[in-house]
Amino acid sequence: MSKNSIGLVAHFVAGYPSLEASFEVAMGLVAGGATALEMQIPYSDPSADGPVIEKACAQSLAGGFRVDEAFALAKRITEATDVPLFVMSYAGLVYARGITRFTQDAAQAGVMGLIVPDLVPGADEGFFAAAAAAGCPGVPVLVTDVSEQRLQEILHEPAQWLYVALRRGVTGAYTELDEAQKKFLGALRQREGERHQVMAGFGIREYSQVQILEGLVDAVVAGTALVSSVAAHPGEERMAAQNAAAHILGQK
Repeated sequence: MSKNSIGLVAHFVAGYPSLEASFEVAMGLVAGGATALEMQIPYSDPSADGPVIEKACAQSLAGGFRVDEAFALAKRITEATDVPLFVMSYAGLVYARGITRFTQDAAQAGVMGLIVPDLVPGADEGFFAAAAAAGCPGVPVLVTDVSEQRLQEILHEPAQWLYVALRRGVTGAYTELDEAQKKFLGALRQREGERHQVMAGFGIREYSQVQILEGLVDAVVAGTALVSSVAAHPGEERMAAQNAAAHILGQK
């Protein structure tokens, strides 16, 4: 268990470094204290991801990984642990499978929610409604400098969680947290705490960042730091993932 009141949503790439190893990664993240998992379905053009996750996606795809395997892996994970699982993908994969089929497949695999950063409220082709109808709600992604009008549009969507990107651009680089970000997060949680839970990510690599965000969000999201640790320890994926998650939670 984490010694924090804040949770950790731990990101990993399905099929990386192999299908079986990605299951081991998921189990290691749970053992390291993750309170939720975020499984990314690899995509050839992961526009919100930095080079570490982009490389992991490319390796998974080069190994022949397919979307059907992602949902099978999701089901295996949700049957192996009580830790909630989010699935992260991109619009191209959702469209290719069909929005209704994609959301229903996720729900049948026991997935808690869907994060599709390039399907935005107001221009989502019915994704949020379909996800809610399937019982696997979409998770809107927003930034800390969002306008009040745009925020209201986002909050109108049927969702249980909100994902706040702590900066614009792609994931990976360390994010320095400033007073404006903290003020926004505190205000968002205060006004939306009964309707939505809030996760915040992009550039979370250290326990010091988790300490700053404690009390401002329900969970932090970490990805690149975890994927990097797995990449650095071939053949020891479960332990590498466990140690990396524990490090972010201040247990290592």
